Amino acid sequence: MQIKESALDMDLEFTCPRTIMQNKPVEASPKNKALKFMRFLGPAFVVSVAYIDPGNFATNISGGSKFNYALIWVILWSNLMAIFLQTMSAKLGIATGHSLPEMCAKVFSKKVNWFFWVVAEIGAMATDLAEFLGGTLGLYLLFHIPMLYAGLLTGLLTFMICYIEKYGQKYVEVIITILIAIISGAYLMELFLAKPDWAQVGIHTLIPSLPNGEAVTIAVGMLGATVMPHVIYLHSQLVQYRCEDTSDEGKLHHLKMEKIDIIIAMNIAFFVNAAMLVVSAAVFFRNGMVVDTMEQAHQSLQPLLGSLSSGAFGIALLASGLSSSAVGTMAGQTIMKGFVNISIPVNLRRLITMLPALIIIALGINPLDALVLSQVALSFILPLPIIQMLVIAGKKQLMGNFANKIWVQIVGMAIASVIIVLNAVLLYLTFTGQA
Repeated sequence: MQIKESALDMDLEFTCPRTIMQNKPVEASPKNKALKFMRFLGPAFVVSVAYIDPGNFATNISGGSKFNYALIWVILWSNLMAIFLQTMSAKLGIATGHSLPEMCAKVFSKKVNWFFWVVAEIGAMATDLAEFLGGTLGLYLLFHIPMLYAGLLTGLLTFMICYIEKYGQKYVEVIITILIAIISGAYLMELFLAKPDWAQVGIHTLIPSLPNGEAVTIAVGMLGATVMPHVIYLHSQLVQYRCEDTSDEGKLHHLKMEKIDIIIAMNIAFFVNAAMLVVSAAVFFRNGMVVDTMEQAHQSLQPLLGSLSSGAFGIALLASGLSSSAVGTMAGQTIMKGFVNISIPVNLRRLITMLPALIIIALGINPLDALVLSQVALSFILPLPIIQMLVIAGKKQLMGNFANKIWVQIVGMAIASVIIVLNAVLLYLTFTGQA
């Protein structure tokens, strides 16, 4: 991997892309501390959508219906890894004033960056594929709209959400947060109706267990598909909106606030993921039903818990599909602009990212087959942004006083190694027909 010497041998001065503040300190914050804190909330909520996308629905529902509460611990550990990696991404963006793709453009050679861009773009498209299918399926289940028209409507709604970014990132953050609130509210209702065994939930959250080989396959799928490459890239870009005070003290305060943002958002994502599995275990496993698809889950909930439950499931799936599709499209824009600085109109960039999903739906290809292929693609791609972050965030020339300490680098390498190994296992199981 070729690295530009000039970028590593000199101190780089970074400025905030949003506003040049001439290093003036931020004006006195509002007296109301709650309002001051709320101003920093948002980026992690946008990112957290990737952790509750339609792919998570299918995996968690399947795991709960087959193995009861046994795999909740996988969701907990996946969430801890996600918190670590998203914090590193946010820190990189705050410390340098640039997104991870932009930093790669500064650090690595042009040829290497073209390779990074192609691989990252494939990942964004693969992610968008699963998310579009989820949104389309949500419209189909709720309103019985034919899949093709539901797909086109999903694309239109995604465009509308992304278009609002023109008026400011905060508006998009508010919309995404509302959609997350809808998903959370829907599953809170599901939990109330399902009446799970909370003692068993607590035990299996803290004590790891893998009942058999098939449980290993599902656990690998749950972990391997949780940390998404596109939001690692995106998070470092989203924090730029609040990059006002470029002094070390200002950056340190910004990072502190963003860590709180991450902890709140990621734990909401943990609650939703855990709720998916808990509801599936309490409803389907308890009734001796194995559920492998979201259509089956929607149809089965109504006779077991009533129309309110199946409606809540459909609404949650639709909100998940729309929000994650919008986030995937935003990530595609960050990737294209950062690595190779290609000047393409915004709407065309969004269309390029969404096009493969629309083609899959138009051709009538089995959504589950498409979903498997997308996860295989992501398995190959995920290690790249983690390694890129570790290379850049570990260098004081680039990060200044925010460079990773040795223990952080070790933890990062350990997480990367675990994810790479588990993704390799997932690939093996997929290609051998065991997944």
